[in-house]
Amino acid sequence: MSDTDGDDAEIGQFDPGLTQRLMGVLRPIVKTYFRSEVHGLESFPPGGALVVGNHSGGMFPMDVPIFSIDFYEKFGYARPVYTLSHDILFLGVTGSLFRRTGYIRATRDNAAKALRSGGVVVVFPGGDYDAYRPTLAENVIDFNGRKGYVSTAIDAGVPIVPAVSIGGQETQLYLTRGTWLAERLGIKRLLRSAILPLSFGFPFGFSAAIPPNLPLPTKIVTQVLEPIHLTEQFGEHPDIDEVDEHVRSVMQEALTALAAKRRFPILG
Repeated sequence: MSDTDGDDAEIGQFDPGLTQRLMGVLRPIVKTYFRSEVHGLESFPPGGALVVGNHSGGMFPMDVPIFSIDFYEKFGYARPVYTLSHDILFLGVTGSLFRRTGYIRATRDNAAKALRSGGVVVVFPGGDYDAYRPTLAENVIDFNGRKGYVSTAIDAGVPIVPAVSIGGQETQLYLTRGTWLAERLGIKRLLRSAILPLSFGFPFGFSAAIPPNLPLPTKIVTQVLEPIHLTEQFGEHPDIDEVDEHVRSVMQEALTALAAKRRFPILG
């Protein structure tokens, strides 16, 4: 997350009525096509909370819709779910829709405002690097060394709620992040991206992000873990490295457990 000021009052743009209608449209898709399940919401803490998840699904990640649909069903729409997102999401005619349904630019200021307002903020520290991890490494927690989420939670005085998801990396066969290819082609300088992912899927076969393959109907399961209250567990001045290591450790343990229960790819 950057340190730029979130000066667009994005938090105040959340529209619970529109969000409820959107969830109504998305629910039959994620519950039928992806047969989604979300477990562990009964332990979710009151007030502001930072949900830290692994990111899956490449160009079509379903982590947020799957989590949000079950969260709103349990807690209602008076408690917004905000998702820290890349600026590119707000370009074009759909930018207003994303803002009004809880997507906000990934700045520290936006995250702090949303958390202090009592909102639930979802962050994927690994970003695209995580979302395009190879399918053969789908059950590995890797944030690419990013730890800014810890400072965000400490500064806002809210707990971290880890959440892990399995199945999203089976929507197509992700072969490589293509970091070497991005470097050789100068993609990082041109597009501010350190990856050029290669995958194989339907209907185009091999793809380097373009043309985009459609996601296969894989079963996606999300497990929400016990909240981590930072000052209670790590003292008045939590060490960022220690907290990050602990968060990734409990997430890895939970993801490994989900993988052990999964019988078949795609089918679940």
